[in-house]
Amino acid sequence: MRRPFYLVTGLLSVALGTIGAFLPLLPTVPFMILAAFCFARSSPALERRLLDHRHFGPHIRRWREKGAISRRGKKAALAAFAFSIVLALLFSPFPWFLVPVAAALIGGTWIWTRPEA
Repeated sequence: MRRPFYLVTGLLSVALGTIGAFLPLLPTVPFMILAAFCFARSSPALERRLLDHRHFGPHIRRWREKGAISRRGKKAALAAFAFSIVLALLFSPFPWFLVPVAAALIGGTWIWTRPEA
């Protein structure tokens, strides 16, 4: 029962990561890391394909080995957080705009404190 769940979740993660490669605010690498996690529990062949991928493989391996995020990835994540804060300030009333601000501060701090490659 778990294996099909992990397989479907991994395939959905790859689909979302692929979409994220073309949409600026949808992350790609986190979805590929999630897909590798799911494939490790459902399909070793698909996991191997992700680990051998020339773009995503190094990010996945760095995350697995050291919990590391590249400086470029950190900057991209923080830029996305900043953009979401601006949107919240423009379109959300007080106090609701504080929710994305708090999420960005917490998430951004966590991301920035991860080790680098």
